Amino acid sequence: MFENLSEKFDRAFKVLKGHGSISEINVAETLKEVRKALLDADVNFKIAKQFTDTVKEKALGQNVLTSISPGQLMVKLVHEELTTLMGSQKVDINIKGQPAVILMSGLQGSGKTTFSGKLANYLKSKKAKSPLLVACDVYRPAAINQLQVLGEQLGIPVFADVDSKNPVAIAKAAIQFAKDNNHNVVIIDTAGRLGIDEAMMKEIEAVKNAVNPSEILFVVDAMTGQDAVNTAKAFNDKLNFDGVVLTKLDGDTRGGAALSIRYTVDKPIKFVGTGEKMEALDVFYPERMADRILGMGDVVSLVERAQEQYNEEEARKLSKKIAQNQFNFNDFLSQLQQIKKMGNLKDLVGMIPGVGKALKGMDIDDNAFKGIEAIIHSMTPYERENPTVLNGNRRKRIASGSGTNIQEVNKLIKQFEDTSKMMKMMGNKEQMARMMKQMQNMPQARR
Repeated sequence: MFENLSEKFDRAFKVLKGHGSISEINVAETLKEVRKALLDADVNFKIAKQFTDTVKEKALGQNVLTSISPGQLMVKLVHEELTTLMGSQKVDINIKGQPAVILMSGLQGSGKTTFSGKLANYLKSKKAKSPLLVACDVYRPAAINQLQVLGEQLGIPVFADVDSKNPVAIAKAAIQFAKDNNHNVVIIDTAGRLGIDEAMMKEIEAVKNAVNPSEILFVVDAMTGQDAVNTAKAFNDKLNFDGVVLTKLDGDTRGGAALSIRYTVDKPIKFVGTGEKMEALDVFYPERMADRILGMGDVVSLVERAQEQYNEEEARKLSKKIAQNQFNFNDFLSQLQQIKKMGNLKDLVGMIPGVGKALKGMDIDDNAFKGIEAIIHSMTPYERENPTVLNGNRRKRIASGSGTNIQEVNKLIKQFEDTSKMMKMMGNKEQMARMMKQMQNMPQARR
């Protein structure tokens, strides 16, 4: 996500490296590259021009502090302007009402149905709501079936009427069903088309007028670039929606939609979809997204994802086992599974400052843990609990049972041992203090 844009911004800022002060000439050179980067990302040329004009005005209008280089100042100004362009602050979804009614809109193929499932899962697991999914795409039986499959997978009921071709009647009946069955949020998945047409707009407008939704969300495929912005404008003119959802941000997207859509329709981006899994849904924070675009990572989001998967009691138990040298392969496997639940691995790596840039071009496979899991699952319960018993014969058997080789098994056991030592050291405050003191006394590496 935004890899090309990040790289081009980085190149643009290098123009200022080595300069002792800001001047009209070096600012112009840098912003020429910034504007080119924005246009390559499919940002509207008017928005790109206004963006760079604002940054130029701010850059030339202030003196550079002695502690800040011109390059650092330019990064700061571009970061501020990117954040402003994308909305400055996050905007929450409105789920007030008995029940709250959320109307989904967008073109066919934008990811509306999948997002409806993700949103229902988010409201159920993180907001303690009781959602009801409603299938109002009366033209595609596959859409109804898809929503029913998602509902079953998530344990969330789906209201559908396969015999009806009247989305207004289905939506009204669903709201009554929600009231009768104590569902406090109703999510209505509407029909889409391959392109904007009058029939679709009239239909969704009729549903809107009938159910008076507390929230209307426009779902758009981020990979469609500037077309996404044009489509958003057409829907907003008709529906006056409350917020935007950008899907497929994990794909090969240039990022233009995220940077342009807020400015064009003056409506906040509320969520972004970053994968196929039902948990792959993030609340949109403009400042954090600006951090990631400029290669600064997003530690706050990374920590939040980690906190969602770990609780204090589990952490205490694990800490105690590490201190008593009882950390075993069951614990190791549990930690891997927790990491997998946090989301797409490439996305997670990109949240670590500097790491995403360092690993640029590397393919980080989401199935990277499968071999490790196969090896651990090929161990007996006793072996997992007591890693020290893993002698040569046991390792050969594990390699054969997991479809790997002895070298891979040996490598995993070595990684496990190193991890155990590091975790024990981190748990020993005195030892950590000694190590830090030793590091401070080491001669500085030559630059």
